[in-house]
Amino acid sequence: MDCFFCKIINKDVPSKIIYEDKSVLAILDTYPRVLGHTLILPKIHAENIFDLPDDEIEGVFKAVKKVAKLLEKALAPDGFTIGINHGKVSGQTIEHLHIHIMPRWLDDKGGSIHSVVNNPPKEDLDEIKSLIEKFKSKI
Repeated sequence: MDCFFCKIINKDVPSKIIYEDKSVLAILDTYPRVLGHTLILPKIHAENIFDLPDDEIEGVFKAVKKVAKLLEKALAPDGFTIGINHGKVSGQTIEHLHIHIMPRWLDDKGGSIHSVVNNPPKEDLDEIKSLIEKFKSKI
């Protein structure tokens, strides 16, 4: 496999590992947007959250919680932004699921997750809910 994150997980590519367990490897982002910017890499190759097997989800998100607590103790941020870029249109540049943990400080000049996109729907919420409910039985 030619996945860059799989190479990091296999220790074929050096990285700054700050946490590891049976489900994930947590590394400092090579191009950090903020002090402590960390990536949680599931050890199983999954391009996105849809591809991650259900039995892997719990371990991955438990690790997100543990690493955020570790960063909280080590760096004393005022909060966190935690997120996933799913697909190229969202900014995903490596096709291996990874979760960003970004420590946040009151004066860091960052925005909320709501600042990522600003394209409010023309449809009202009842129309959107109705459309979505048609597909509930198919997931």
